[in-house]
This record gives sequence, C-alpha cells and structure tokens, in this order.
Amino acid sequence: MCFQAVPLCLEDVLDYLQDTVVKKCRCILKSKLMIPQLFSFQDWSGSLIIASLAGAFGSSFLYGYNLSVVNAPTVYIKRFYNESWERRYGHIIDEGTLTLLWSVTVSIFSIGGLVGAIITTPIVKFFGRKHTLLINNVFAIVAALLMALCQLAGSFEMLLLGRIVMGIDAGVSLSALPIYLSEISPKEIRGALGQVTAIFICIGVFSAQVLGLPEIFGNESRWPYLFGVIVVPSLIQVGILPFLPESPHYLLLEKNDKSGAEKAFQTFFGKDDVSHELKESEAQRNVKLESVLQLLRNRSVRWQIITVIITMACYQLCGLNAVSIPFQYVACNGSCLLLISIYMFSYLTVFIIFHFSGLAVERLGRRPLLIGGFGLMVIFFAILTVSLTFQVHLLNQPFLGCYISGGIPFILTGEFFQQSQKPAAFMIAGTVNWVSNFSVGLLFPFIQAGLQTFCFLVFAVVCLAGATYLFFVLPETKNKTINEISQAFAKRNKVTLEGWEMSQFPSERKSSEEQEHNFSSTLENGETKNNIL
Repeated sequence: MCFQAVPLCLEDVLDYLQDTVVKKCRCILKSKLMIPQLFSFQDWSGSLIIASLAGAFGSSFLYGYNLSVVNAPTVYIKRFYNESWERRYGHIIDEGTLTLLWSVTVSIFSIGGLVGAIITTPIVKFFGRKHTLLINNVFAIVAALLMALCQLAGSFEMLLLGRIVMGIDAGVSLSALPIYLSEISPKEIRGALGQVTAIFICIGVFSAQVLGLPEIFGNESRWPYLFGVIVVPSLIQVGILPFLPESPHYLLLEKNDKSGAEKAFQTFFGKDDVSHELKESEAQRNVKLESVLQLLRNRSVRWQIITVIITMACYQLCGLNAVSIPFQYVACNGSCLLLISIYMFSYLTVFIIFHFSGLAVERLGRRPLLIGGFGLMVIFFAILTVSLTFQVHLLNQPFLGCYISGGIPFILTGEFFQQSQKPAAFMIAGTVNWVSNFSVGLLFPFIQAGLQTFCFLVFAVVCLAGATYLFFVLPETKNKTINEISQAFAKRNKVTLEGWEMSQFPSERKSSEEQEHNFSSTLENGETKNNIL
C-alpha cells in the first residue's frame, strides 16, 4: 500500500494547506456562496488564514467566552461564596453583600480590560504585535488556573483575581490583534479579515453558553472546569504563532529590518514582488500621531468623537452582556436549555453569514444596520419583558439585534478619522467600551433585584435613545472617503472642508503662491480665516 508523504515541518504544512485545503475552500466559496465579487480569494494565503484563525481563537474568542461564562454557573458560584464566607466568618453572607460581591465578579473583568487596553500601546511598540499576543497568553493561563482552583482552595478571592487578570488579557488582545491582522493582510481584504475578530467573539459567547449546560459543566461539581478550559485556546495560539512572521510594518518601522519585513510580506501576501508594500510602509515613517488630548481639542472632528462615544456606549449599555440572564428567570430543564442553545446557534449562524460574506456592512450600509439593530432590540426587549412577566418561553430574541449591530462601532471609528488620529480615537472608543461594560456588570444585578422582570426596559430606553441619536446625526459612510465623511459632519462641527483639510494636513497641504498670499493678507487684516483651527 502506498502512503502519501506527511509534512514534517510547519513550512511544509503551510505549503500543503495553500496547495490543497485553501484552494478547495476558495472553489467552494466561489461556487457555493456566490460571493466572488466581494474580494479576491487569491489574496488569502495559507499563512494569512492560519495567523488570523490562531490569533482570533486565542484572543477574541476568549473575550467573548469570558463575557458570558459566569452566567450559567451563577447559582453555584453564589453558593460557593456563601460556603466560603461561612467557613471563614462563622455566618452566611447577607443578601446585599452577596449581590455586591457578585456584581464585582462580573464587572471586574472590564476593569482588567481597561488596564489591558491602556498598556497595549507601549507593549506592542516594544515587543511587537505577534510577541505581544504570545506574551498575553501568560495572563490567560494564570487566570484559568486561579479560577479553576478557587473552589478547591476555598477562596473566592482567587476567582475575583482570576477575572481581573483575564480582563487584562482581553484588553490587550482586543487592541493588539486588530493591529496585527491589519498589518499582515492586503488592503483589498483588510475589512473582511477584520470581521474575524467579531465572528470569534460571537463563537466565544455561544461556546460559553453550550459548555454551561447542566449536562456538560453547568452543575455544582463541574462549574470550575468552565474557567479551566480557557487554557486550551491559549495553548493552541502559543503552539502556532511562534512559527509565523512578525508584522512586517513593525519589522520595518520599529526594527529597521527591511529584509525581515520583505520576507514577512512575501509569506503573508503569497507573492515574491512586495516592493509596493515596502514603499507604502516606508511612507508611514513621517506620520505624526495625535494624542488623545489633541484629538479631543480638535473641533473639526468633535461630532465624530461624540458619535463614536455614544455608539460605543449604547453598544455595551444596550444589554449585550446581560441579555442571557433571562435563563435564570425561567424554570428550564436540560432539554429547554438545549433548545435555547439551538436558538442561539441560529443567531450565531446569521451573525457569521452577515459578517463573513460582507453582505450586511458593505451592501446595506452602516447607518441602517445600526439604527435597525437598536430599533429591533427595543421591540425584542419589550417582547422579552412580556414573556418573563407572564412566564411565556419566547427565548432570547435580543441577541439578534446585538449581532446585527455588532462590530459596526469599531468600523465607524476606523472610518471617521485620519491615520494619524486613529490610535487616539481607538483609545477613546476602547475606554468607553470597557467603562460601559463595567457599568452594566456592576449595576445590572441591582437593577434586576429592584425591577425584577421589568429590568430589561432600562436597556430598551438606552437602545431607543441610541437609535434616535443615530437617526438624526449619523451619515452613511459606506463607500465614502474621509473627505466625504468629514464634509457630512462639517456643518455640525462648524468648519468648512477647506478648514478641515488645513487642520489635518498643515505640513502636507500644497498651496499656490496666490493662496498663501491671500491667506496671509487675511490674517494681517485681523480677520479670522473662516472655521480654521
């Protein structure tokens, strides 16, 4: 019998994947999904696919997983808190303290995320993008051990510490992974590849719900395993990323390693001639980045910043992370929970189709999806309130509205601002994201205790306010240049497009001698150039 030779090293594996599996996937996607017009599948090299999947599985997947993993074992974790407290102090914990302790358990993940987002910039600059993702797995492994062993050690502090350490991992990964993916992908598929992060966040949320079923880990004896499985994606990422190149932009601009950058471009782009990509990267050496304070003071982007803040806040305050709590209200047995998981899987499928195919964002546009997503959630939360009040099992409809809106706030942040402003803009957006996430995690248990089945009407009001604001303020940004988007905001910002251009490109704007003379004369006459910062 004749056997086919087995690849013995990673380079052979990558070549094998590109020659067989990747080509097969391209054919299937072209013929079955009928979406060849969205982007060229020739741009997807085997190394790029492996890097994106390994990066997302060990990073954004864990973020989504840890957002919802505490929901299923809520009753058992609270019982563990009571037992630990009684063993330590001789009496059970009072209800108010228990609610506060549980709120901290949920929300402290966001505090860690905020810390991680803040420390990412210096880390990725010093260690590089790939090595930051690798080092970040230390946080995930330590957090998994702390949380998985907390019941055995009889220490609820270990669970709290594990949650905040896991939050740091999430904050770093959600900032470093998009940078890495954007710098290793051709610009033609950069938007499509960026959706990998959103898809794996959703898969992580779904996985936590499935593993939290009573038949698996959602019971009193096995709930610590829900936290222990975190090490699996981390170890997979640690086993794959070291064999892939560092970001070529980092090698070229930070390390001055042109040869290494060229090899990295060739590996990820799947072609030999990468002179154009090297030239584009070299051109970024002279880009001067705006600080957060400078961006906040820049009147020409004032309403863009306000829109990003409101959109990001509504995305978290709309109940995205609390929407699975209704399972605790309904007296469900295992089969009912399995049915709920099937419904969630259907929403997951819709979400993946929307984001992977690009039909939603690129065909329908950002504005209708955001407004429609928040509007649907208002309706769904009203239906959910009725179903909880009258114990009618209508399941978890708001997930669909969350998924429709998912990822678009980050897309808007990238489209509203110039390259020199994007790091500061994403810092603002990330801060709002984590602070809002923390607020929901901390306050929702108290809202739930006070309003009972009417607690989700609070989120309905937030969604309605967000949809109303976006209806009156947000322009459509699909297929629009930064100039066109800025012109749409110019009236609200009280600047002209000419004033915006001069404020954004003071060192690059090339004017004729007549324009310079007129501008100087205007200033000499004591007149203020209209709307120039």
